[in-house]
Amino acid sequence: MHGEYKVPGGKLVVVDLDVEGGALRNVRVAGDFFLEPDEAILAIDAALEGAPANTDTAGLTARIDAALPASTVMLGLTSEGVAVAVRRALAHATEWSDYDWQLIHEAPQSPALHMALDEVITAEVAAGRRPPTLRVWEWAAPAVIIGSFQSLRNEVDPAGAERHGITVVRRISGGGAMFVEPGNTITYSLSVPDSLVSGLSFADSYAYLDDWVLGALGDMGIKAWYQPLNDIATDAGKIAGAAQKRVAGGEGAVLHHVTMSYDIDADKMLEVLRIGKEKLSDKGTKSAKKRVDPLRRQTGLAREAVIERMIDSFRSRHGLTQGKVTDEEMAKAEELVRTKFGTEEWTARVP
Repeated sequence: MHGEYKVPGGKLVVVDLDVEGGALRNVRVAGDFFLEPDEAILAIDAALEGAPANTDTAGLTARIDAALPASTVMLGLTSEGVAVAVRRALAHATEWSDYDWQLIHEAPQSPALHMALDEVITAEVAAGRRPPTLRVWEWAAPAVIIGSFQSLRNEVDPAGAERHGITVVRRISGGGAMFVEPGNTITYSLSVPDSLVSGLSFADSYAYLDDWVLGALGDMGIKAWYQPLNDIATDAGKIAGAAQKRVAGGEGAVLHHVTMSYDIDADKMLEVLRIGKEKLSDKGTKSAKKRVDPLRRQTGLAREAVIERMIDSFRSRHGLTQGKVTDEEMAKAEELVRTKFGTEEWTARVP
């Protein structure tokens, strides 16, 4: 069995192993990390040898930590990262390079249709009718997108939304509210087979699926990092938030979508969103304005140029061919707008 895992902010860990009699055998850990002293790699292999195959990530991490020499120094590597790679090997996880990735970047769509397209495209990936897909959104109208479990009245000021012509829609994933205006945010979705995140905890899957965009930002001179559970941050503050939804059917799939602040009108956002003091305090800030850190200021690039560089970065890492929403997918999405995402019943399902 073979498993790979790129430690967030670190290096690639590769594990090859067999399972015999319910235990790990012939374990070999490798990768492009840095490790001192040399014998530490043998200690890691020995710590994993004979471990029950059903040992979870925490248990494997503890075995490795207990076996490492006291003088061990790891750079780009963690004991937990090795354990995750083992679990991915045991789960027969797939890798980014196993797929022919497709890009969808089309004309602006209504907020409700974007919600529907996320559900339809991810379901098509789960069913095996569509390859893993990166979809970059273009917005036809300003909107607030609330999380699946958020209270509509607690999150949105209806008077402010009406005054600014803001459409309110509810997505299928959890997490917090997003305030978007055409040209002022960058939003994308990854619809991926469930096997790509096999062996990862729910939290680890966020970091794993965000890693490519951290590299893309780095290519533009922005030092960004994953901030648990679902933020991307820089020294200047938060620049993006992610959300996920598992979709059943076929082999299963994961929807991972991210909204990045390019040039948000913070004053308008405050008139539309009801952002409580508790929400702000857990981010260590006193005002919502300080939480909005536009990519425009950090990159000095036009929004279209940022998107182009992100796409190029993904393509250079994992390959990417141009695709489109099929007629069948669009018909399904439009029906979902009519029966679900465009209805008051869905939007106000948590009043």
